[in-house]
Amino acid sequence: MLTLSESGIEPREGAAPSTSLDPGFKPVPGDALLVIDVQNDFIPGGALEVAGGHEVVPVCNALMDRFDVVVFSQDWHCPGHLSFASSHEGKSPYDSTRMPYGDQTLWPDHCIQGTSGSSFHADLSIPDRVRVVRKGFRKDIDSYSAFFENDQTTPTGLEGYLKDIGVRRVFVCGLAYDFCVRFTAVDAKVKCGFDEVVVVKDATRSVGLPGTVEAADEGMKEAGVKVADSGSLVAALAGL
Repeated sequence: MLTLSESGIEPREGAAPSTSLDPGFKPVPGDALLVIDVQNDFIPGGALEVAGGHEVVPVCNALMDRFDVVVFSQDWHCPGHLSFASSHEGKSPYDSTRMPYGDQTLWPDHCIQGTSGSSFHADLSIPDRVRVVRKGFRKDIDSYSAFFENDQTTPTGLEGYLKDIGVRRVFVCGLAYDFCVRFTAVDAKVKCGFDEVVVVKDATRSVGLPGTVEAADEGMKEAGVKVADSGSLVAALAGL
Protein backbone atom coordinates (compact mmCIF):
# COMPACT_ATOMS: atom_id res chain seq x y z
CA MET A 1 0.00 0.00 0.00
CA LEU A 2 1.56 3.26 -1.16
CA THR A 3 1.06 6.92 -0.33
CA LEU A 4 0.90 9.33 -3.26
CA SER A 5 4.47 10.47 -2.67
CA GLU A 6 5.67 6.86 -2.60
CA SER A 7 3.82 6.30 -5.89
CA GLY A 8 5.31 9.40 -7.52
CA ILE A 9 1.82 10.84 -7.99
CA GLU A 10 0.84 14.44 -7.28
CA PRO A 11 -2.52 15.25 -5.70
CA ARG A 12 -4.82 17.30 -7.92
CA GLU A 13 -8.34 18.56 -8.40
CA GLY A 14 -10.00 16.93 -11.38
CA ALA A 15 -13.14 17.59 -13.37
CA ALA A 16 -16.31 18.86 -11.77
CA PRO A 17 -18.06 16.09 -9.81
CA SER A 18 -21.32 14.64 -11.04
CA THR A 19 -24.52 16.01 -9.56
CA SER A 20 -26.12 12.55 -9.71
CA LEU A 21 -24.93 11.43 -6.28
CA ASP A 22 -27.71 10.96 -3.73
CA PRO A 23 -27.57 14.12 -1.56
CA GLY A 24 -28.57 12.09 1.49
CA PHE A 25 -25.72 9.62 1.15
CA LYS A 26 -23.21 10.13 3.94
CA PRO A 27 -20.45 7.58 4.51
CA VAL A 28 -19.83 6.74 8.15
CA PRO A 29 -16.66 5.77 10.01
CA GLY A 30 -15.66 2.33 8.81
CA ASP A 31 -16.57 3.05 5.18
CA ALA A 32 -14.01 3.01 2.35
CA LEU A 33 -14.18 3.80 -1.36
CA LEU A 34 -12.17 1.73 -3.84
CA VAL A 35 -11.57 3.41 -7.21
CA ILE A 36 -10.55 0.67 -9.60
CA ASP A 37 -8.14 1.22 -12.51
CA VAL A 38 -9.37 4.56 -13.89
CA GLN A 39 -6.30 4.65 -16.12
CA ASN A 40 -5.67 6.03 -19.58
CA ASP A 41 -5.36 2.64 -21.27
CA PHE A 42 -8.92 1.79 -20.21
CA ILE A 43 -10.35 5.04 -21.57
CA PRO A 44 -11.54 5.35 -25.21
CA GLY A 45 -8.41 5.73 -27.31
CA GLY A 46 -6.35 3.65 -24.88
CA ALA A 47 -4.70 0.31 -25.53
CA LEU A 48 -7.54 -1.64 -23.88
CA GLU A 49 -10.33 0.86 -24.21
CA VAL A 50 -13.59 0.42 -22.36
CA ALA A 51 -16.53 2.03 -24.15
CA GLY A 52 -17.65 5.07 -22.15
CA GLY A 53 -14.83 4.61 -19.66
CA HIS A 54 -14.32 8.36 -19.32
CA GLU A 55 -17.93 8.74 -18.21
CA VAL A 56 -17.20 7.22 -14.79
CA VAL A 57 -14.85 10.03 -13.82
CA PRO A 58 -17.37 12.68 -12.64
CA VAL A 59 -19.24 10.10 -10.55
CA CYS A 60 -15.99 8.83 -9.03
CA ASN A 61 -15.02 12.43 -8.22
CA ALA A 62 -18.37 13.03 -6.51
CA LEU A 63 -17.98 9.87 -4.44
CA MET A 64 -14.46 10.80 -3.37
CA ASP A 65 -15.75 14.11 -2.01
CA ARG A 66 -17.78 12.13 0.55
CA PHE A 67 -15.26 9.53 1.76
CA ASP A 68 -12.42 9.89 4.24
CA VAL A 69 -10.84 6.58 3.17
CA VAL A 70 -10.10 6.31 -0.56
CA VAL A 71 -7.89 3.72 -2.26
CA PHE A 72 -7.00 3.67 -5.95
CA SER A 73 -6.01 0.42 -7.60
CA GLN A 74 -3.55 0.71 -10.47
CA ASP A 75 -2.83 -1.94 -13.08
CA TRP A 76 0.99 -1.99 -13.20
CA HIS A 77 2.27 -4.50 -15.72
CA CYS A 78 5.87 -5.11 -16.71
CA PRO A 79 6.76 -5.32 -20.43
CA GLY A 80 6.15 -8.80 -21.79
CA HIS A 81 3.58 -9.67 -19.12
CA LEU A 82 2.21 -13.18 -19.64
CA SER A 83 -1.38 -11.89 -19.71
CA PHE A 84 -0.55 -10.07 -22.97
CA ALA A 85 -1.49 -11.82 -26.21
CA SER A 86 1.82 -10.60 -27.66
CA SER A 87 3.63 -12.92 -25.23
CA HIS A 88 1.98 -16.02 -26.77
CA GLU A 89 2.80 -17.03 -30.31
CA GLY A 90 -0.28 -17.40 -32.48
CA LYS A 91 -2.61 -15.79 -29.94
CA SER A 92 -4.69 -12.63 -30.41
CA PRO A 93 -6.15 -10.21 -27.87
CA TYR A 94 -9.21 -11.64 -26.13
CA ASP A 95 -8.21 -15.22 -26.83
CA SER A 96 -7.90 -17.47 -23.80
CA THR A 97 -5.00 -19.58 -22.62
CA ARG A 98 -4.34 -21.93 -19.73
CA MET A 99 -2.02 -20.63 -17.03
CA PRO A 100 -0.83 -22.53 -13.94
CA TYR A 101 -3.57 -20.79 -11.93
CA GLY A 102 -6.37 -21.44 -14.46
CA ASP A 103 -7.89 -19.93 -17.59
CA GLN A 104 -6.60 -16.49 -18.51
CA THR A 105 -8.03 -14.03 -21.02
CA LEU A 106 -5.22 -12.55 -23.10
CA TRP A 107 -5.16 -8.79 -23.46
CA PRO A 108 -3.57 -6.15 -25.64
CA ASP A 109 -0.38 -4.79 -24.07
CA HIS A 110 -1.64 -2.22 -21.56
CA CYS A 111 -0.85 -0.29 -18.37
CA ILE A 112 2.87 -0.89 -18.66
CA GLN A 113 4.71 0.53 -15.68
CA GLY A 114 5.62 4.20 -16.03
CA THR A 115 3.86 4.76 -19.36
CA SER A 116 1.17 7.34 -20.01
CA GLY A 117 -1.30 4.48 -20.44
CA SER A 118 -0.76 3.40 -16.85
CA SER A 119 -1.42 6.91 -15.49
CA PHE A 120 -4.74 7.87 -13.95
CA HIS A 121 -7.10 9.77 -16.23
CA ALA A 122 -6.34 13.50 -16.24
CA ASP A 123 -9.87 14.46 -15.10
CA LEU A 124 -9.83 12.10 -12.11
CA SER A 125 -9.44 13.98 -8.83
CA ILE A 126 -6.59 12.71 -6.66
CA PRO A 127 -7.05 13.85 -3.04
CA ASP A 128 -3.88 13.84 -0.96
CA ARG A 129 -5.41 11.23 1.39
CA VAL A 130 -5.56 8.61 -1.39
CA ARG A 131 -3.59 5.40 -1.01
CA VAL A 132 -2.55 3.34 -4.04
CA VAL A 133 -2.44 -0.44 -4.42
CA ARG A 134 -0.62 -1.71 -7.51
CA LYS A 135 -1.53 -5.04 -9.06
CA GLY A 136 -0.44 -7.28 -11.90
CA PHE A 137 3.23 -6.35 -11.60
CA ARG A 138 4.43 -9.96 -11.34
CA LYS A 139 5.24 -11.07 -14.90
CA ASP A 140 3.68 -14.53 -14.74
CA ILE A 141 0.35 -13.78 -13.08
CA ASP A 142 -2.46 -11.34 -13.82
CA SER A 143 -4.49 -9.56 -11.17
CA TYR A 144 -8.10 -8.48 -11.64
CA SER A 145 -9.03 -8.12 -7.99
CA ALA A 146 -7.48 -5.33 -5.96
CA PHE A 147 -7.25 -7.82 -3.08
CA PHE A 148 -5.73 -10.96 -4.64
CA GLU A 149 -3.90 -11.88 -7.79
CA ASN A 150 -5.53 -14.34 -10.17
CA ASP A 151 -4.18 -17.35 -8.31
CA GLN A 152 -6.64 -16.27 -5.59
CA THR A 153 -3.98 -16.72 -2.91
CA THR A 154 -1.34 -14.00 -3.41
CA PRO A 155 -2.52 -10.89 -1.53
CA THR A 156 -1.93 -7.31 -2.63
CA GLY A 157 -1.96 -5.96 0.92
CA LEU A 158 -5.25 -4.10 0.53
CA GLU A 159 -7.24 -6.33 2.87
CA GLY A 160 -4.76 -5.91 5.71
CA TYR A 161 -4.59 -2.15 5.24
CA LEU A 162 -8.36 -1.68 5.32
CA LYS A 163 -8.88 -3.93 8.31
CA ASP A 164 -6.03 -2.28 10.23
CA ILE A 165 -7.80 1.09 9.94
CA GLY A 166 -11.18 -0.34 10.93
CA VAL A 167 -12.97 -0.53 7.59
CA ARG A 168 -16.15 -2.62 7.69
CA ARG A 169 -18.05 -1.49 4.59
CA VAL A 170 -16.59 -1.15 1.09
CA PHE A 171 -17.88 0.77 -1.93
CA VAL A 172 -16.42 0.01 -5.35
CA CYS A 173 -16.36 2.04 -8.56
CA GLY A 174 -14.17 2.28 -11.67
CA LEU A 175 -13.14 0.02 -14.55
CA ALA A 176 -14.18 -2.42 -15.64
CA TYR A 177 -17.44 -3.71 -14.20
CA ASP A 178 -17.17 -7.20 -15.65
CA PHE A 179 -13.54 -7.83 -14.67
CA CYS A 180 -11.61 -5.86 -12.06
CA VAL A 181 -14.62 -4.27 -10.36
CA ARG A 182 -16.42 -7.62 -10.23
CA PHE A 183 -13.52 -9.59 -8.79
CA THR A 184 -12.61 -6.85 -6.31
CA ALA A 185 -16.18 -6.67 -5.00
CA VAL A 186 -16.63 -10.44 -4.74
CA ASP A 187 -13.29 -10.88 -2.96
CA ALA A 188 -14.17 -8.06 -0.55
CA LYS A 189 -17.36 -9.84 0.45
CA VAL A 190 -16.49 -13.53 0.20
CA LYS A 191 -12.78 -13.85 0.90
CA CYS A 192 -12.19 -10.77 3.05
CA GLY A 193 -15.53 -10.84 4.86
CA PHE A 194 -16.34 -7.13 4.95
CA ASP A 195 -19.79 -6.54 6.40
CA GLU A 196 -21.22 -4.90 3.29
CA VAL A 197 -19.92 -4.38 -0.24
CA VAL A 198 -21.61 -2.02 -2.69
CA VAL A 199 -20.78 -1.51 -6.37
CA VAL A 200 -21.81 1.93 -7.64
CA LYS A 201 -23.03 0.84 -11.06
CA ASP A 202 -23.17 4.19 -12.86
CA ALA A 203 -19.54 4.77 -11.82
CA THR A 204 -18.50 1.68 -13.82
CA ARG A 205 -18.41 0.57 -17.45
CA SER A 206 -17.85 -2.90 -18.93
CA VAL A 207 -15.38 -4.48 -21.34
CA GLY A 208 -18.33 -6.47 -22.62
CA LEU A 209 -16.82 -9.69 -23.97
CA PRO A 210 -19.41 -12.40 -24.71
CA GLY A 211 -21.12 -13.36 -21.45
CA THR A 212 -18.90 -11.31 -19.14
CA VAL A 213 -21.48 -8.76 -18.00
CA GLU A 214 -24.02 -11.50 -17.27
CA ALA A 215 -21.37 -13.46 -15.36
CA ALA A 216 -20.52 -10.36 -13.34
CA ASP A 217 -24.18 -9.71 -12.50
CA GLU A 218 -24.69 -13.29 -11.37
CA GLY A 219 -21.38 -13.57 -9.54
CA MET A 220 -21.99 -10.46 -7.48
CA LYS A 221 -25.55 -11.47 -6.70
CA GLU A 222 -24.41 -14.88 -5.47
CA ALA A 223 -21.69 -13.27 -3.35
CA GLY A 224 -24.12 -10.90 -1.66
CA VAL A 225 -22.64 -7.78 -3.26
CA LYS A 226 -25.14 -4.93 -3.59
CA VAL A 227 -25.24 -3.07 -6.92
CA ALA A 228 -26.85 0.38 -6.96
CA ASP A 229 -26.65 3.64 -8.88
CA SER A 230 -25.18 6.71 -7.20
CA GLY A 231 -28.53 8.47 -7.12
CA SER A 232 -30.25 5.79 -5.07
CA LEU A 233 -27.61 4.78 -2.52
CA VAL A 234 -29.65 5.69 0.56
CA ALA A 235 -32.59 3.53 -0.52
CA ALA A 236 -30.29 0.71 -1.62
CA LEU A 237 -28.43 0.71 1.69
CA ALA A 238 -31.68 0.74 3.64
CA GLY A 239 -32.50 -2.56 1.97
CA LEU A 240 -29.28 -4.26 3.02
